[in-house]
Amino acid sequence: MDTPRDKRLSWLQDTNPLSLSQDPNDGARRSSWLANEPLTIAELDEELAIEQERYQYYGGADPVAPPPKATAVDPTRRLTARQSRRLSTLPTNRVSTFDLRLGARTMPGGHIPTLPMLPSIPYGGDNRLSLISQKDTTPQEPEPSHEVTWDGPNDPANPQNWTNTRKWCVTLIVCVMTVNVTFATSAPAAAARFVAADFGISAEVADLITSMFLLGYVLGPLIWGPGSELFGRRPIFVLSLSLYTILHLGQALAPNIAVMLVTRFLGGFFAVSPLVGAGGLIADIWNAEKRGTAMSLFAGSVFLGPVTGPIVAGFILQAGLIWRWVFWVGMIFAGVCTGFMILTLPETYAPVILLKKAKALRKADPVHNKDVFAPHEKQDWTPKAVLNRTLFRPFQMLASELILVLVTLYLSLVYGVLYCLFQAVPIIFAKKRGFTIAQSGLVFVGVGIGTSFGALLNVWLGRHYPRLIKEWRGFPPPEQRLPSAMIGGVLFVIGIFWLGWTGNYASIPWYVPALSLVVLGMSVCMIFISFLGYMVETYLMYSASAFAANTFIRSIAAAAFPLFTVQFFTNVGVNFAATILGLVGLLLLPSPFLFYKYGARIRAKSKFAPGLDLKIAATLAAEAEAQKEKASLLPDEPGTPNSTNSRTSLVKKPMV
Repeated sequence: MDTPRDKRLSWLQDTNPLSLSQDPNDGARRSSWLANEPLTIAELDEELAIEQERYQYYGGADPVAPPPKATAVDPTRRLTARQSRRLSTLPTNRVSTFDLRLGARTMPGGHIPTLPMLPSIPYGGDNRLSLISQKDTTPQEPEPSHEVTWDGPNDPANPQNWTNTRKWCVTLIVCVMTVNVTFATSAPAAAARFVAADFGISAEVADLITSMFLLGYVLGPLIWGPGSELFGRRPIFVLSLSLYTILHLGQALAPNIAVMLVTRFLGGFFAVSPLVGAGGLIADIWNAEKRGTAMSLFAGSVFLGPVTGPIVAGFILQAGLIWRWVFWVGMIFAGVCTGFMILTLPETYAPVILLKKAKALRKADPVHNKDVFAPHEKQDWTPKAVLNRTLFRPFQMLASELILVLVTLYLSLVYGVLYCLFQAVPIIFAKKRGFTIAQSGLVFVGVGIGTSFGALLNVWLGRHYPRLIKEWRGFPPPEQRLPSAMIGGVLFVIGIFWLGWTGNYASIPWYVPALSLVVLGMSVCMIFISFLGYMVETYLMYSASAFAANTFIRSIAAAAFPLFTVQFFTNVGVNFAATILGLVGLLLLPSPFLFYKYGARIRAKSKFAPGLDLKIAATLAAEAEAQKEKASLLPDEPGTPNSTNSRTSLVKKPMV
C-alpha cells in the first residue's frame, strides 16, 4: 500500500521518462535512468528539492498538492521573450534536464512556463546558451547593411587619404580666404577720418565702420557653423563669400553712413564663414599627427589679414586716392580669392561626401538601392536640435565650464588688444612722431613678422606630439598643447608694457616701440594657437559648441575695443593705458599654468569633456601593474643576485 509520501511523489515517477540528466554528484546517472527504471526515494527527494527551488525562483511556494504531469513539448517551439529572459537569469548550478523538460505546467503563482524539448545538458555548467531550441541554433546570415561607407581604409574619396600635395593646396586655399576676410576688418580703419570728413560725422561714429564688421562676426557663426555640418564646407563657403564680395559695392558706393554701417555689418556676417569652417576643414583632411602644422599656418593667416589691411590702405590714401578706393581694392581682392576658391576647392566634409554617394547609388538603381542611406541622413536636423547645438549648448557650456570661461576671457583680451593696436599705433607713431599714414601702416609689419615667428615656434614646441599620440593611443592629455600659451602669455605682458612705456615718449627712437609689436604679434599667435588646440582636444565632439561660445564673446570684445581706444589712450596716456591692459594680461597669465597642473582634475568633473586620456591613463597604469606582478612571479635564476632588479626593469612605467 502506498504511503502518503509515496503518493505525494508519484507524479515525479510519471515524469521519469522525460528525465535523462546527469547526477550532480558523480556527473552520470546510473543505468536504471537510461532504462527508465523507477527512482528511489533518495533520488526523488533530491529532484523534489530542485523542483521546489525552481518554484521559489518563479515566486511560488512549496507545492502542497502535486502539479499536473509533465507533457512533452514540440522541440521546434520557440520560447517567448519573457520566458527567454527568465531562463537566461536562472541560477546555472540548479538547471537540469529535469527542469527543462517539465513542459507546460501551472506553477504556484500563476506562471505557466512552456519549454522546448532539449538534449541532455551537463549539470552545473553555464547552460544559458543551450536553452534555445535546435531550430534557433541554426546559423543565420546577418541582414545586409544598407549604410553607405568608404570602400575600404584606402578609399581615395576619403579626404584623409588624399595626397599631401592636394591637402596642402586645400589648406592654402582656406588660409588665403582667411587672410582676405580678416583684411577687410582692419583696412577701413585707416580711412575712418576721411569717411568722417566726407559724411560730416564724428570720429567716434566713423570708428563704427570697424566695429560693425566685427559685430557681424558675432552672429555669423550661429548660421555658418551648423550650415557647414548640414550642407558641407564648400556650399557654405561659396554662398557666404560670394555675398561678402558683392556687399563691397554697397560700401564703396555708400551715399551716407547708414548704408555704410549696414553693409559693413552684413559683410562681416558673411565673411566670418572661413573663420568658422576652416578649423573643421583642416580636421577633415589632416590626421592628429600632422594637424598641428596646418593649424599653425591657419592661425598665422588669421593675424596676417588684419596686419596687411592698414598697410595697403595707408598706401592707397597716401597716393591721393579717395577713401572709396580702399573698398574697391578690397572688392577686387575678395573677387579674386572667391573665384579661385569656387574653381578649386573640393568638398572635404566626409558625411556630406557619403551622402552624395548614397544619392548617386539610389539614382543609378532605384529598385535595388532604394534602401541605401548615408549616416548623415539619420541625424536630427530639426529646428529644435539645431537651436540646441547652436544657441543653447554653447552658452550652457560657457556658464558651467571653468576651462572654457578662462580661455574665452584670455582670448577676448588678446583679440581685443590686437584690434586696439589699429587705433593705438597711429597715436604713438603719427601724432607723437609725425609718421605719415603709409609709414604708420608699415609699422604693422612688425606684427606680421611676430605672428610668423609665433607660428614657427608653435610648430617647434609641438615636435614631440606625434610621439605622445603613439604613447597615449591616439589621445594624449590636452594639457600638452599649453606650453606655447605659457610662453606666449609672458611675452604678451612684456610686449604691452614695452609698447606703452617706450611709445609714450617721442624722445625714444621709433624702432624701440616698433620692436615691441614683433613680441606682441608672436605672443598673440602662440596664445591663440595653443588655446584653440586645447579647446578642441578637451571637448572633442563638443568643441564646435565651445568654439561658438568663444567666438561670440571674442568678437564682441574685438568690436568694442576700437570704440574706446582713442579716448582711452588720449585721456589716460599711452603708458598708463598700456599698463592697465598689461595688468589684466598679468591677471590672466597663470591660466595656462594652472590648467597644465590641474586641468585633468577639472576635466574629470566636467559634463562636456570626455576625458579619454584619463581613461587611457588608468588602463596604462593597470597594465603596468599587471606586468609588474607578472614579473615578480618569475623564478630567480640561480647565480643571479640581481634577478629581482632584472625583473623590475621589464616593467615599463606608463606616462600618467
